Amino acid sequence: MSASPFEEPELFDRVLGDHPFGRDFYLGLARDARGPVLEVGCGTGRILLPCLEAGIDVEGLDLHAPMLERLKTKALAKGLQARVFEGDMRGFRLSRRYALVVIPCNGFAHCLTTEEELSCLRACRDHLRPGGILAFDSFSAGPKYLAQPDGNRVLEGEVADARTGGRLRVWDNRFFDRPARIQRSRMEIEELDASGETKAVHVWEAVQRWTTRADLEPLLAEAGFGRVEFLGGFEREPFEEDGTMVVLATREEGNGR
Repeated sequence: MSASPFEEPELFDRVLGDHPFGRDFYLGLARDARGPVLEVGCGTGRILLPCLEAGIDVEGLDLHAPMLERLKTKALAKGLQARVFEGDMRGFRLSRRYALVVIPCNGFAHCLTTEEELSCLRACRDHLRPGGILAFDSFSAGPKYLAQPDGNRVLEGEVADARTGGRLRVWDNRFFDRPARIQRSRMEIEELDASGETKAVHVWEAVQRWTTRADLEPLLAEAGFGRVEFLGGFEREPFEEDGTMVVLATREEGNGR
């Protein structure tokens, strides 16, 4: 039976825990924020824990309790206290207002409709101080990406498994609903021993929605953001239509409550 990646946080960390996914970029934004930071979709702490280690006033929100429990356990092992909340990015209410809200690691793609995207953007905007910034990354699915055949089995990557001394190999079988920009993934995680023999296979299923700059610009305006910048990567590369998309959106001074 297939599982969600977010129901198996220990395996999730073994597969993805060391992947940077813009870690230095978000850590730099958090250092420069001059106020509290909220990470939406904080998972097991890939961004939040380095922020805590840097002395940043940071809190986290995630929908999946197992991920949050692992994050808190990892924080305690480092002598840190993680302030995290279980909640849905598509509509949450916290007591604080933040100088920076981030949705890293392609978390925004879990909003599966235009309505969900707008609800998420509004919730983030409502939790920003005037002048605060929302930063998130996604993948702009242009014609080249969407031209892939359904069921295309793609090797996503292979990483060392510190727990066993072997390797973990990740395959993704992708299926597209192109009009809705939905991708359904059936991921196979192969555990390889030191000799390269497959010892176990784990199957995950996930659903994501790709978006574009043209989709996001009116939604960000409707959600109440003023200045918006689109980047093509975490080194602030120029934006291109098919690839990584990093968004920096500012809640202007005096813009609403």
